[in-house]
Amino acid sequence: MKKSLSIPSCPRILIRAANWVGDAIMTTPVIRAVRKNFPDAHITVLAKPWVIPVYENNPYVDDVMVYDAAGRHKMGRGTLRLTSDIRQRQFDLAILMQNAFEAALLVSLAQVPVRVGYNTDARTWLLKPAIPLDPALKKTHLIDYYLGILTGAGLTTHGRNMDLHMSSSDRDAAVHRLAQINTMAATPVLGINPGATGGTAKRWFPDRYAALCKRLAKTYDTRILIFGGPKDRALGEQVGAMAPGCCVNLAGETTLGQAFALIHQCDLFVTNDSGLMHAAAALNISQVAIIGSTDPKATSPDSPASTVIRMPVPCAPCLKDDCPTDHACMERITVDMVFDTCCRILDS
Repeated sequence: MKKSLSIPSCPRILIRAANWVGDAIMTTPVIRAVRKNFPDAHITVLAKPWVIPVYENNPYVDDVMVYDAAGRHKMGRGTLRLTSDIRQRQFDLAILMQNAFEAALLVSLAQVPVRVGYNTDARTWLLKPAIPLDPALKKTHLIDYYLGILTGAGLTTHGRNMDLHMSSSDRDAAVHRLAQINTMAATPVLGINPGATGGTAKRWFPDRYAALCKRLAKTYDTRILIFGGPKDRALGEQVGAMAPGCCVNLAGETTLGQAFALIHQCDLFVTNDSGLMHAAAALNISQVAIIGSTDPKATSPDSPASTVIRMPVPCAPCLKDDCPTDHACMERITVDMVFDTCCRILDS
């Protein structure tokens, strides 16, 4: 079946990345499988700037091409520039992790001869071949959903485990930051991630994170690292103010790569459903994932080191940005429940 794709023995392959950090991490089994199917290929990932750290240290990737949607590739003339940039690289095969119409249009206009992706969003005519989306894949984990693109094209997969690699500079920065915080070797390194993109529905409450931090800091004689991006800075300050002396707010103070390296140093990570949750899963770090409005079948952390806390309610998963009613999916998750789970993991 690979021969039916009609590509050279040493092809130039473009993989259009997913746009969100968690989704990007869950596509890494696809990248590994592409390399195993085409060991002599030159593999380029086309990605938005904020997900590039997921790919830039991946040993199965030869190059990362920046999709600068805010600058060089801004919609309009920038779209034509991106098309030209892709065409100039003379790719033989494009594999689209995105289901968007635009993703298929770009590689079609760029005259990539073989364009593989699901036949969604009215883009069948732009794909060669278009992969029929098996309805059963809509009910599976996103890792399997993405791998279905390859199996639909007759390619073999090579496991489901995710790959997340860090640079030596990010690893060193993490060790240096922990030394600055005076995290003692005898005490566990604990982290929380109270934010989540897309609204408040995915977020456990700040006051409960603060109460958890106070109890964990006292029990284990340590300070809790607060993770998040620049938009989470104020949330981190809020949690820290409610747990005085117990936390160190790192939200907005690290690059994404540095955040990965710091998570890798954690003995336990407590998080909402988020990109950093999938980072911890990929790194096989012990974590407690608090899940409410999202679908655990599709986006739960895929790691034996991850423990999910979820209280079933009739309206979940609603997949909404903000809860229109009583936020029962999170309201029913108590501090005691999360604290006890953390203690079981840390004491085991």
